[in-house]
Amino acid sequence: MKHVEFEDIVTNTLMEVLSVRDFAKRYRLTADEEERLVTLFGGFATRAELLANARRAPLFR
Repeated sequence: MKHVEFEDIVTNTLMEVLSVRDFAKRYRLTADEEERLVTLFGGFATRAELLANARRAPLFR
């Protein structure tokens, strides 16, 4: 068994929390997709959560 200090476990990194509405504008999501994300997260989420759950239509020429 190994003794672990509390300071070694705790990390003081902060997660950036974004507005779902701002994210939808930045990534040009449809209004339906924006509402789905708002329903899913309640208005605020991390960038990783939003990128993992956003559905974007492919951009073709």
